[in-house]
This record gives sequence, structure tokens and C-alpha cells, in this order.
Amino acid sequence: MPRSMTAYGSAEGPTALGHLRLEMRTVNHRFLEISTKLPEELRSLEPVMRERIGQRLSRGKLDLSARLRSDPERPATLIINHALLDQLTGLVDELTRRNGRLAAGHASDLLNWPGLVTTGEYDVEEVGKQVLALIDRALDSLEAQREREGKRLAEVMSERVAGLRAARLAAIELLPTIRQGLRDKLMAKLAEIVASVDPQRIEQEIVFALQKMDVDEELDRLGIHLEEMARTLTRSEPVGRRLDFLTQELHREANTFGSKSTDARTSQLAVDMKVLIEQIREQVQNLE
Repeated sequence: MPRSMTAYGSAEGPTALGHLRLEMRTVNHRFLEISTKLPEELRSLEPVMRERIGQRLSRGKLDLSARLRSDPERPATLIINHALLDQLTGLVDELTRRNGRLAAGHASDLLNWPGLVTTGEYDVEEVGKQVLALIDRALDSLEAQREREGKRLAEVMSERVAGLRAARLAAIELLPTIRQGLRDKLMAKLAEIVASVDPQRIEQEIVFALQKMDVDEELDRLGIHLEEMARTLTRSEPVGRRLDFLTQELHREANTFGSKSTDARTSQLAVDMKVLIEQIREQVQNLE
């Protein structure tokens, strides 16, 4: 069953760094694009987190945010990076010397500098395993919602496919009547213009006019594309790009069918087809 690209997933649990909560939000996108908002303690794990997400998802714009809360029962030991502190204070002193109007500021302001204050020693490998386990749980939640929404979208598109099939069959049923009406109209008009026209020539002109409005090939291709779309909607792998291609082909055939129409009834059917195809196209944009 197709999966939607719009979903939300979350997971939380204890780690060696503290209690971690992960939230994921995805929207439709042509490719997989990952944006992260992580605490400094998790920056070193960002590449493996991105890799794990890429193993599970193929399309969509994903926003990953993480909130780390220290465990009150296990207070962390804070360690100052003295080498970095020396560099920062040296820069502050130099700025103050060069421009006396620049205030040195408070020492507490420096504590917000990334990497200046870190927690005590911890097992990086163990933390990595804990974080990836939470990533997997958040992805499970995200994918479950994607599948539920994808199922609903597939049902909506299947209804539109049924509507297109009905419109195609209605057009096929109308064509013999329209062709006969056109033949009779041309015969009457030619008889009024020239009374002594060769009947064989009249027949040739009628055949030529009917060929110009022939839409059998377009209706055949419409039927083939609709069958393929119905099959695609039952597949379990990502089908968004395939459905997008089929939608473009359906639109092309419906446009040609409409341009060849010489009857108000088939013209209306062509409009109905294009409305249904556009509704399918809008839903396809949300599928992985």
C-alpha cells in the first residue's frame, strides 16, 4: 500500500546523557531532505542518525528535533574546556583593547558558547546505541502514520480512477451516435452547397472528417494507463514517482481527447476527466 510523506513520530527514553525525547515531522518533497535540531552533546552522532533515517525513508522533508533533560538522580559532572576558554577570553580582551566602548560582558555569557562546558565522561558507543534505538522507535511511529494516511489516499485515488473509467466508457458508448450524426450533417451540408457532387468524393470528405475526430487510440491508452494506475495503488513499495508519470500520461490523453471533440457531450466528458486527473495529481504529490 502506498505511504504518505506527511506524518509525525516521536520517542523518548533514558540515555547515559539523560532523558532524551526525539520528534520527527515529514512533509512532501521530491527527495529525502533531513534537517536536525540537536543539543551539543548529540552533534557527534548526527551522521549515524542521518544514515539510519536514510535506510528507512526514501522521500520527504524531515525535521528532527531532540531535547535532552538531565537525570536529577544522576547529576552530571560539568567540565570546562580550558583551551577554548583561553581563546575566548583572549579574543574578548583584544576587542576591549581595540575599542574601549566594547564591554567585556559577563562570564556567564561565555558558558553558552558551544563546546565550552561538557558533561563528564561517558561511553560514546553505548550512547550511540541508545540514541539509534530511539531513532528506530520514532521512525516506527512515523512510518505507521505514513502507512495509515497512505491507505486513505489510495482509497481516494481509487475512487477517482473509477470515475475516469466510467467517463471513458461513456465516451465509447457515445462515439457511434456522434459519428453517425456528423456523417448525416456533412451529407446534408454538402448537398446544399453542390447538388451535383460525385457521391464518392462526398464519402471521401466524410471519411477524412471522421478520421480527424477519431479518438479510439486516446481512449485505448486511457484504459491502459488506468489499469496500470489501479495495479500501482496496490503495491507496497514507494510508488509516488510512478503515479506522477501515469498522471501526466492520463492528462495528455484527456487533453487530446478534448481537442478532437466535436460534440458538447464528449467535450464535457473531457472536462470531467481532467478534473478527476487533477485531483489524483494533487494527492500523488503527498505519496512517497
